[in-house]
Amino acid sequence: MLYFTVTTISILFLPTTLLASEAVNPASFNIPDTLWVLISAVLVFLMQAGFKTLETGLVQKEHRSSVGSKNLMDLVAGVLGFFLVGFGFMFGKSYYGIIGFETDLFVGQNIHNGDLTIPGIVFFLFQLVFAGTALTIVSGAMSGRTGVVPYFIGSLVTAIIIYPVFGHWAWGNLYYSNNMSWLANMGFMDFAGSTVVHTLGACVGVVGMMMVGPRIGRFDHEGKPKSIKASDYSYSILGVMLLWIGWWGFNGGSTLTFTADVFEIILNTNVAGASACFSAFFYCYFFQDRGDLIEKMMGGALTGLVAITACCNVVSPFSSLIIGLISGVIHNIGYDVILKVFKLDDPVGAIPVHGFGGVFGTMCVAIFGKQELLNLPRWEQLLIQMIGVEVCITFTVIISIVMFKLIKMFYGLRVSPEQEIRGMLMGRSMPEEFYDMEEEEQKVRYVSVKISEKGYNLLDVKDFIALDPVYRLELLESKKVSFINDQGEGIPFVDAMKQLHSVFESLNNSSSSQSQSLA
Repeated sequence: MLYFTVTTISILFLPTTLLASEAVNPASFNIPDTLWVLISAVLVFLMQAGFKTLETGLVQKEHRSSVGSKNLMDLVAGVLGFFLVGFGFMFGKSYYGIIGFETDLFVGQNIHNGDLTIPGIVFFLFQLVFAGTALTIVSGAMSGRTGVVPYFIGSLVTAIIIYPVFGHWAWGNLYYSNNMSWLANMGFMDFAGSTVVHTLGACVGVVGMMMVGPRIGRFDHEGKPKSIKASDYSYSILGVMLLWIGWWGFNGGSTLTFTADVFEIILNTNVAGASACFSAFFYCYFFQDRGDLIEKMMGGALTGLVAITACCNVVSPFSSLIIGLISGVIHNIGYDVILKVFKLDDPVGAIPVHGFGGVFGTMCVAIFGKQELLNLPRWEQLLIQMIGVEVCITFTVIISIVMFKLIKMFYGLRVSPEQEIRGMLMGRSMPEEFYDMEEEEQKVRYVSVKISEKGYNLLDVKDFIALDPVYRLELLESKKVSFINDQGEGIPFVDAMKQLHSVFESLNNSSSSQSQSLA
């Protein structure tokens, strides 16, 4: 009955072009498998929206539109680059295991079935959204100061060269089983892309961060990090949830078949994400600065999802729990190392999530994988996993350095200081209406005064100004006041004092004038 239902839905909803193509005979592929991979591709595509929402909430309000435009442009770069030549380089017939090359696969001329049980075009769509995911990682790492044109150029090069070439080494035998993909032939295992997608994207991102430099004001003159307030954590948490849903397709669809294995893979994925979020939250709560608690909670969940990506098909649910718990701690330590030791400005925490999580997850294949499902004995498998990660890092970093140096030399990577501070929209400054609106929203309307441990009074700003100056100064010095705008949002102390400073001055001038007139 289940098979009949799935088959019926498949026939109704599969694109008609797929069934009408001469290159694809409906009897030659498995319809439930095809439907599952197609649904998984849609779920992975949804991750683009998840990344956009996550990044929008974590950057400053001035850069929310810029982040959205870059996410859209890296999707465009991924689709065009992978469609034109990337897919052919990654999955075409192998030349000595180094690169694929097949003219039929370039520009989508004849995306045939290869050795698959699903249509080649469905496999192409699934791999296309994987390429887009790798590119989006870079967007978050370089946000807040990178121009849209240099970023688009970097994304296009990554989609055409970096991702397909390393992808051929690790996954080139997925399309043609007899392809001599040298890392895969050595026994390297990366089921859904902890290294191929996530570590690779993180390596491009970290080189980009170093080349473009930190955001203005991120570090003080001594090199100590300064806090830059995120615009809206609720957006970011929604982004994590969208990404989590997308991971069902990311990992589950990588089977390329709809079998009972899919259910345990999805279970492992969810357990790892949840346990990583748990450990990241409590590790930060008890052992680290709680000012970053939300960032580390969200990043921990994503790190667990990244880590389980390589090994979700070879580990047990209990092992997934352990992998997740370790991943959360690794993320939190990596977060502080990137910021405080290496002093790199990573606005959305992309490197500890995708870099640290990707490397750890790839090692987990050998550490936690069931021996009967590994390609090699455990210690040999661990060695091959280490080689694969090292090759990925070395190759990606070298090509990324060359790429970003050329972009920096001939075009430039950063936007102008004015655009960086005031925000930008597709390479131009934000309209003045944007700042007028934001400025109006941030005017001090109420002042909350702390009276006792749990008791507060709410004063209109005029009433606060009318307080006895000595008492008012005592409240300010003891930090017993907080400032609120019309929407009930808190206003930073320094910003509020700047707004009230002119009022205090006018009151003093008025008092002086009255005294002189009386005299």
